[in-house]
Amino acid sequence: MHVLILGGTSEARRLADVLAADPALRVTSSLAGRVAQPRLPAGEVRIGGFGGPEGLAAWLRAHAVDALLDATHPFAERISRNAALAAAGTGTPLLALRRPSWEAREGDRWHPVPSLAAAAEALPGLGTRVFLTTGRQGIAAFAHLDGLVFLARSVEPPVAPMPAVTEVLLERGPFTLDGERELLRAHRIEVLVTKDSGSAATAPKLTAARELGLPVVVVERPPAPAGVRTAPDVAGAADWVRRLAG
Repeated sequence: MHVLILGGTSEARRLADVLAADPALRVTSSLAGRVAQPRLPAGEVRIGGFGGPEGLAAWLRAHAVDALLDATHPFAERISRNAALAAAGTGTPLLALRRPSWEAREGDRWHPVPSLAAAAEALPGLGTRVFLTTGRQGIAAFAHLDGLVFLARSVEPPVAPMPAVTEVLLERGPFTLDGERELLRAHRIEVLVTKDSGSAATAPKLTAARELGLPVVVVERPPAPAGVRTAPDVAGAADWVRRLAG
């Protein structure tokens, strides 16, 4: 049984590790290629785009894929949509692995917004020293904001445009609570901006912000494609594959 995992997340790597250990399964992970030195999962790996839903559908047919797993980032809206269209067009069973959203706790000062553009609109008045953790492709949404000082953290170097005053930290999670506390204090951060990735690897910043009483602008996830079955964790996704395999 050939399983294609649309990956790039820690869950996708763990899922590939679990499934590749089953001799009855052939596992291929597809990575977008946006990271120069990605952490490679077990099994076969392909890197690069497919060319839209039609290209993905053609790949599914050409490589006799029996099951498609969308384990991309919760904000990878385009590839998730393409996966749904390609699966429907080819009759390939599809499951989306989606980690649960973060939930606000007592003491949190969250400001939920529907988009990066809305996050930029919300910033003035919340603070002037901003910790931006939206990924390198999200920084451009804040480029027009003057009078604010940004600390932007990403795995890969961001590209222009960027805010006029921006310090870039090139770091990859997981991050520790002690490390996040020290980072916020050392840079005198007044407001945090993040996407609701739901990742445990990056959640310590939320705890650190809560302890310091900082406001947090949280960009809400885009809606998942209609009609797509989901699993909240690796175990659930692996069970789905095993049921298909019989």
